[in-house]
Amino acid sequence: MGVRFRGWGIAVPDRIVTNEELSQTLETSDEWITERTGIRERRIGGSAKTLGVLAGQRAMDDAAVSAEEIDFLVLATTTPDRIAPATATMVAHELGMSCPAMDVNAACSGFMYAIRTAQGLLETGNKRILVIGAEHLSRWVDWSDRNMAVLLADGAGAAVLEFDPNGTDLLSFSLGADGSAADLLTCEHGGYFEMDGKEVFRRAVRFVVDSAEKALVSAGISSDDLSLVIPHQANIRIIQAATQRLGIEMDRAVVVLDRYGNTSSASIPLAFDDARANGRIKSGDYALLTGFGAGMTWASAVVRWSR
Repeated sequence: MGVRFRGWGIAVPDRIVTNEELSQTLETSDEWITERTGIRERRIGGSAKTLGVLAGQRAMDDAAVSAEEIDFLVLATTTPDRIAPATATMVAHELGMSCPAMDVNAACSGFMYAIRTAQGLLETGNKRILVIGAEHLSRWVDWSDRNMAVLLADGAGAAVLEFDPNGTDLLSFSLGADGSAADLLTCEHGGYFEMDGKEVFRRAVRFVVDSAEKALVSAGISSDDLSLVIPHQANIRIIQAATQRLGIEMDRAVVVLDRYGNTSSASIPLAFDDARANGRIKSGDYALLTGFGAGMTWASAVVRWSR
């Protein structure tokens, strides 16, 4: 039994906020932000629902499937529109669906957790799942805090997954969580995102490398076999450190955080869509999808592209 990726779609707000614009209100500069994060601009606006609807519809269009053909919707988000109901139910309604719908919150690992959940749903009787990662992080940013204001942004990415009894695009998974690190990256009710940047950096690199190595072993391949690494787009230094320890050249890593910033659960699908749109992944290629997030959570998967 297996799972195939049948369609992809993304959505980002029209509003572009550059480093130069942030430097008008914060004690920072384009050079400072770019050197430390790799981010040059980010998109701000929309909501988890509105961005999720756009990305989901585009993924369904790309897969040439209708709302009636989707059996389940899984929405990964750290920033739901409301505490209740689940944003997924509102997204499903806007897309014209009557199928089950639920939110998954694993922070920046959320999209990968949702893909893993969809895999299980497909292998137990469902035919097609729409997975969306959608975030409205800017709503929970203190724009006077230069440590967080330069990082977080809004966006969404989606994929249609389909059951295939004859083969699979998903070769392996390695997921985990360590609640003892929960206080390193938080956002309280009514508050703003706060982070212990140095400790998050240290643990993130370790978690990404460990889960990536386990996923590669489970898939029966080595890092040399990978055509691409599609990492969570948090910080260019984390991506550089993780790929170096895995023995992977940076030219095999997909990087879009310079344009989009850190979009949490939307970042991996945004990067994957960019790789596909620019012809960086071809049928038969192996790709490593890997991320980490508040919790702390982490998730890696090896994909063999078949389209």
